[in-house]
Amino acid sequence: MATSEATAERPATGLDRHAGVLVAGSETLIGGALARRLARHGFTRLVTEAPDLTDRASVDRWFARHRPAYVFLAGGLSGGIGLNQVRPADLILDNLLVECHVIDAAHRYGVKKLVCLGSSCSYPREAPQPLREESLLSGALEPTSAAYAVGKIAGIALCDAYRQQHGCWFQPVIPADAFGIGDDFSPERSHVVPALIRKMHDAKLAGSSSVDLWGTGTPRREFVFADDLADACVWVMERAGTPSLINVGGGTNLSIRELALAVRQVVGYDGTLQFDPSRPDGMPLKALDSSRLRALGWRPSTPLRDALTLTYDWFLAHTGRI
Repeated sequence: MATSEATAERPATGLDRHAGVLVAGSETLIGGALARRLARHGFTRLVTEAPDLTDRASVDRWFARHRPAYVFLAGGLSGGIGLNQVRPADLILDNLLVECHVIDAAHRYGVKKLVCLGSSCSYPREAPQPLREESLLSGALEPTSAAYAVGKIAGIALCDAYRQQHGCWFQPVIPADAFGIGDDFSPERSHVVPALIRKMHDAKLAGSSSVDLWGTGTPRREFVFADDLADACVWVMERAGTPSLINVGGGTNLSIRELALAVRQVVGYDGTLQFDPSRPDGMPLKALDSSRLRALGWRPSTPLRDALTLTYDWFLAHTGRI
């Protein structure tokens, strides 16, 4: 079994460990990674049990009671291309409600610092690669994820607006495609890495000679292990100056076919991969320029193969199947 060294030896230095910290969306992949990272480094007033973030009154009562000093906003409905095709209204509405309620409450109740997680699909489809923060809102979005992207762009804009009008330290970050421990492996909501793991694991158990995969396999994506991403979010909250949009990339991009081959090896599936070009590919290339983050001194620490192994190990342990 692989072990992660992504965050274990990086103590937090710029935050009060005894101040209240809210991880809004702790049930999500990234929220869970943030909660583990903060707990491991001695934050004594970490709160992960938040109210229904889509309900303004509940959020307001929660902030009035707990008065957190720091907030990590990782909530909001998300999913892969399949979910974006069938539930675009749910995706945009849920994210808009969560962002509006949490960000506004953070301002009104005196939160010192907030980090808001965006999405790399918020960048224009035809923006120059690797994607730079300056490219946001410079062109048309990828149609297969446009509704979700608009919801995430609104969160970024809210952070900027509250900083401009009220002087709030509200920091938006855009991660590469995240995966890892605690991921969603359901066919309806899974992103590409957990979807590939689930399909190949099921094919392995069934003894199938081949597995069908969406698209051509040629699009390229940059991935980041969720525990590395959580480390970067805390790193940014500790060290960044005046908030401005920051990309968080894992440093390596590869084609979906290359990723599928890596997953096949980790899962131990020896069948054939059959790509279906009638299914959508999404953006042809999506990689991030993370030079702003690198200038703060942060680097990812978990090699891709180790991260895939940790993710598959967690899947096996929590599905009861081997």
